[in-house]
Amino acid sequence: MKSELDAIMHSRSLVALLVTGPAQHNPSMYYFTGGGHLTRAELIKKRNEAPVLFYQPMEREEAAKTGLAVRNLADYNLNDLLKEAGGDYLQASILRYHHILCDLGITSGRVAITGMTDAGAAYSLFTGLQKLLPDLTFIGETDNSAILQAMATKDNDEIERIRRMAQVTTRVVGKTAEYLTSHTAEDGVLVKRDGQPLTIGDVKSRINLWLAEQGVENPEGTIFAIADEAGVPHSSGSPERLIRLGQTIVYDIFPCEAGGGYYYDFTRTWCLGYAPDEVMALYETVLDVYQQITSELKAGTHCPVYQKRACDMFEAKGHATIQTDPATQEGYVHGLGHGVGLHVHERPWFGKNASEEDILAPGSVFTIEPGLYYPERGMGVRLENTLWVRPDGQMEVFADYPMDLVLPVKG
Repeated sequence: MKSELDAIMHSRSLVALLVTGPAQHNPSMYYFTGGGHLTRAELIKKRNEAPVLFYQPMEREEAAKTGLAVRNLADYNLNDLLKEAGGDYLQASILRYHHILCDLGITSGRVAITGMTDAGAAYSLFTGLQKLLPDLTFIGETDNSAILQAMATKDNDEIERIRRMAQVTTRVVGKTAEYLTSHTAEDGVLVKRDGQPLTIGDVKSRINLWLAEQGVENPEGTIFAIADEAGVPHSSGSPERLIRLGQTIVYDIFPCEAGGGYYYDFTRTWCLGYAPDEVMALYETVLDVYQQITSELKAGTHCPVYQKRACDMFEAKGHATIQTDPATQEGYVHGLGHGVGLHVHERPWFGKNASEEDILAPGSVFTIEPGLYYPERGMGVRLENTLWVRPDGQMEVFADYPMDLVLPVKG
């Protein structure tokens, strides 16, 4: 949680955090500002002090809405800086950072850099800035950053926002099921009223429309993949593919609040009309693992424990897993879960990138999503819900939705 950020910074010997980029679709900046129309800003948080937001003058009202301490970047006059830099825009930008950091008293120690900007520009800026402030060490943190560690547990407001996204998501999933089952089938293919076959692209267009009507966004798209494509976990589904009866459809949907806010992550596997025996057997195995794992979840447990448990269960049923064959492309080929928040994938981690800090702590929001994949056999199955660890240590699924495999169709 944000309240833990200073302690996390202390544990990492960080004197400050520097966040750069827009406020929307930029998780680190959104975490402090709450979004808003800030197209380019700088935010600096010294340890044990409130963050300061440096804004472009045209966006002063948007900056004020954040409730943060704010400063106008126009106070660091770019024309004067360009003269000082001999007309070199890059050097003028470096000088502006130099003046900002010096004004805040940040001239030595470790500063973690995060946010969103062009990689080449960032490299040039901070390499140049390091020369001007040799007593500062700039740290480029990755999936184990201080902010991600703080994000790993959510406060009540964050939980309620994710809960709303859960309700929106399952509402759209319900509309999708109704839309599919409202069609008739001819020669094993769903057809529209005009007699044309229903395609993956048709369904995805509807999903995007329903999400937009709910006032949320779908920046990373939706996985709606059938048959062999359902057997490749992150195949999003080819738009021209037809919706056929008896083939597995992996439907993984992960929308977020407008502006790049909080995500929800949810997956169901469907067969329209009927499920072949081998599909049903695969599905029942995945469902059994999901139910067993979720029944064993316990607050305070190291997350990779459950990844190992899932691998052991799948292997006992004769399926390859990445535990014994990291290169396998069939069977169980991915991690059991991940955190969810301002990123669709964030801490706590369940896989090889997990640290000792990745536990199911109260306030953690995470997915459980076992799956089995056999593209050569034309099928894949995944089931996923997002859960949170309540303050009392109990596990709660944000939104209930049926786990039925077969959806009936007309004709």
